[in-house]
Amino acid sequence: MQGEESGKRRAHREERRSKSREGSAAQRGKSAAREGGSRKEVRRTFKILREVWLNIGVEKIDTHEGIMIKALLDSGATGMFMDRQTAARHGFKLQKLERPLMVKNMDGTMNSGGAITHQVECNVFFKGHVERMRMDICDLGKTEVILGMPWLAAYNPEINWEMGEVKMTRCPPLCGGKSKRKEKVRITATEC
Repeated sequence: MQGEESGKRRAHREERRSKSREGSAAQRGKSAAREGGSRKEVRRTFKILREVWLNIGVEKIDTHEGIMIKALLDSGATGMFMDRQTAARHGFKLQKLERPLMVKNMDGTMNSGGAITHQVECNVFFKGHVERMRMDICDLGKTEVILGMPWLAAYNPEINWEMGEVKMTRCPPLCGGKSKRKEKVRITATEC
């Protein structure tokens, strides 16, 4: 009886050790289990936990007409972008690029609108700060504007990704803080 009990404990202990070894291997991104002779891989996926949206004012350079737009703050974007339909709907004056720029979506596929062929120059207002910038025009779906790494690098804002809050506390010296031109912007439509 005692030998039988000891054998069961030993088998149980071996089973726990085996599971522990498999778990450790899975944590390193490899699986000890084999299926059909091929190694099973553990893959990690990145899931966006929080999107940060900003209500920004965008002013046309030629008419000084301003509108409010909801912009996505995207640290993975390599530029600043405005949706093609948004630019057309609000009558922004487009400037043709010398050479088209190929653009890929976040998932690596080519953008459905093809290459970027135009850009728009505008003033962007956010929390009393103003910057003249050029945005590339492309198809963004339901997103009107994307502010990417060039904007983030220039202003280095404090971002609370959990709460979706952005504070403009570390602007460059050229920014000048609060804009005196803010009062001159005429808001004609609210899209937010």
